[in-house]
Amino acid sequence: MSRSTLYRLTENLVSNGYTVTCAESCTGGLLAAELTRLPGSSAWFDMGFTTYSNEAKQQLVGVHADTLNMFGAVSEETVREMALGSLLAAKADFSLSISGIAGPDGGSEAKPIGTVWFGLATKQRIFATKQHFNGDRDEIRQQAVDFALGWLLEMVEKTV
Repeated sequence: MSRSTLYRLTENLVSNGYTVTCAESCTGGLLAAELTRLPGSSAWFDMGFTTYSNEAKQQLVGVHADTLNMFGAVSEETVREMALGSLLAAKADFSLSISGIAGPDGGSEAKPIGTVWFGLATKQRIFATKQHFNGDRDEIRQQAVDFALGWLLEMVEKTV
């Protein structure tokens, strides 16, 4: 993530009084770390959720067991529920969610390593998108964080 993108995101959030939260799985807290990298982030970031296990997804952000059983943790349905659950729990204006397969194990033909689903919730709508990243575990996780922040910036700027 370029510093200029992070600065633009921060400026938009602060100037509009927006707040952000996140629910992360495969990135394990890297998104929250990036969101809070710049000084003053407490003005728009109160909390985030690292929901690595299915149990954590259910307990912390309200993902339904049926959703996980039917679609799996790495799915559109799951990231939508993660985004909505964290938005409501944090009482935020925007919520990002990430669930994917960073490797080196865990991939399948249907969901190969590098498959990452993203959710983005606002008080009006929930969006989801899937991306595929290449590289090792660290590279996939960093690309996921970069994508999520870029997507959030794009949505915040559309909202303004």
